[in-house]
Amino acid sequence: MAKGLGNIMKQAQMMQQKMARLQEELAERTIEASSGGGMVTAVANGKQQLVALKIEKDVVDPDDIEMLQDLVLAAANEALKKSQEMMQEEMGKITGGLNIPGMF
Repeated sequence: MAKGLGNIMKQAQMMQQKMARLQEELAERTIEASSGGGMVTAVANGKQQLVALKIEKDVVDPDDIEMLQDLVLAAANEALKKSQEMMQEEMGKITGGLNIPGMF
């Protein structure tokens, strides 16, 4: 029984190490999303952080700031959503689909 528990602990430690390495790798990977037909583009990394935002000059209208704000929010939210999906997919490869609370 103790040997079986030891093996489980060893496997858990290996999984934890793999997940830590993957989190580091994902921090370097980026995902992009745009809105307004590409007028606003947001880039997020695997840590769900925005790392870039590009706004085309043509979409900047001082008389319609609300539209620009909506486009920025839409692009940013989509980039963050895609980033989270990427992280969950990659983590799922390590955990074999187990949903471990607090991991992501």
